[in-house]
Amino acid sequence: MTTPLRTAMSTTLRHAKITPHRSAARGHADHGWLDTYHSFSFAGWYNPRFTQFGALRVLNEDRVKPNSGFPTHPHRDFEIFSYILSGELTHDDSTQPKKTKNKDGAQDAQEAGECLFGAMKRGDVQFTTAGTGVTHSEFNRGREWVHFLQIWAIPWKKGLPPRYARVRFSDEDKRKGFVRLLSPLKGGVDATAAQEKAAEPTVPGTIAIHADFVMAAGIIEPGNKFEWVVGGQATDATKRKVYVHLPMTKGGRAKIKLDGREEDGVLSEGDGAFVDGVNAGDKLVVESVGDAEAEVVILDTA
Repeated sequence: MTTPLRTAMSTTLRHAKITPHRSAARGHADHGWLDTYHSFSFAGWYNPRFTQFGALRVLNEDRVKPNSGFPTHPHRDFEIFSYILSGELTHDDSTQPKKTKNKDGAQDAQEAGECLFGAMKRGDVQFTTAGTGVTHSEFNRGREWVHFLQIWAIPWKKGLPPRYARVRFSDEDKRKGFVRLLSPLKGGVDATAAQEKAAEPTVPGTIAIHADFVMAAGIIEPGNKFEWVVGGQATDATKRKVYVHLPMTKGGRAKIKLDGREEDGVLSEGDGAFVDGVNAGDKLVVESVGDAEAEVVILDTA
């Protein structure tokens, strides 16, 4: 559970270690059509300090130019999800039925080049279990650059059946407190075929992920505080790790403070923080201390 807080609060997680991951320390590549920042080692950028954090393996903050995108390419044995911040992104993949033609040659699905899913917009979270193997593409068919987070988690086992899901989460709810977006699949690592097919998450209304992993997001007005309950009330694992990310959405005007800490706990846009040594049920306070509302992403893992 999460609740907004408006009263002054001192440090409550004295046992936790909070280590900032500054934006300038991220990998960065500008390909013209793609401007991308890597919080963890990815593609041609490698840093031994940033390889993974619990089940969290990839956190890329991407901007893609209109009429550009990632052509069809393969993945396997990762849980892959995107969080749309602005613009629109069109996704297609091999988990879905393909377009066919009737006897007259007319297509009975959408025209060629269009996605069966439709364009994803702000608030959408798309999720793919790559499992035994999928191919997918992501294109910006809109008129403005699309800005989104692409995140990968390591599943609790390989060879899972591929699956796709998509849910939209409202800004209105995110302004009330942290909203849980993903939570572990019911049945866990030993889930039955029926549980896999049902894809029921531990937390109702979220997307089920094959990992001890919870994702949440909140939009915090300047001067306000939200509280994240470690574990998201979705896991029995006591020892946890939390990664906090502040996307670059307000031209540098957003800023947050973690656990009331004045130095290592203050993050600017593009920064992240490793919160280690915490337990399920601990309360992490996130305060908006900038001049603009802060959109904060929480990635909570065993």
